[in-house]
Amino acid sequence: MNTVGFTRMENGTVEDYALLSELEEQYVRELPDRLMDALSRLQKTLPGYPITRLEHSLQSATRAHDAGEPEELVVAALLHDIGDELAPVAHSEMAAAILRPYVSERVYWIIRHHGLFQTYYYHHHLGRDRNAREVLKDHVWYQDCVDFCHNYDQNCFDPAFKSRDLEFFRPMVERVFSNPKPEFT
Repeated sequence: MNTVGFTRMENGTVEDYALLSELEEQYVRELPDRLMDALSRLQKTLPGYPITRLEHSLQSATRAHDAGEPEELVVAALLHDIGDELAPVAHSEMAAAILRPYVSERVYWIIRHHGLFQTYYYHHHLGRDRNAREVLKDHVWYQDCVDFCHNYDQNCFDPAFKSRDLEFFRPMVERVFSNPKPEFT
């Protein structure tokens, strides 16, 4: 395999950066495969729930799909907790960052803030403010995030729910991640 000839980026040549550009384009095209692999690893994370984090993600995406949501929201529902494994305290931000170049600003905002909005369902049991999301109440997508959490997150821990399998969503993931917005390329 070809490699660049520099050890400091400031010493790179046109040829070095042409090679890297070509390799990066291929790497970006392979992102859906890496995302599917990362989702499959959610089988082993966060004990205590009646289902795995993967099953939670599949339930979320299945519910969004069955409700007729746009494909980008279905994929976002599938990936909304993908950050749990590596960024458990900031999982929303991680998932949103992965999605941002490929989805609308609305979907990005929903995923970016879903962790805060989800606290509505449990913070009061821990002596915390369940209405912490109210700091964003005047945002244009506030209700969209409330709806996402209510319809596709807080209710997706049911061992009896029949979700679609991960491979069902692969073509959607491939389509959503096939075309980054120009400002990210």
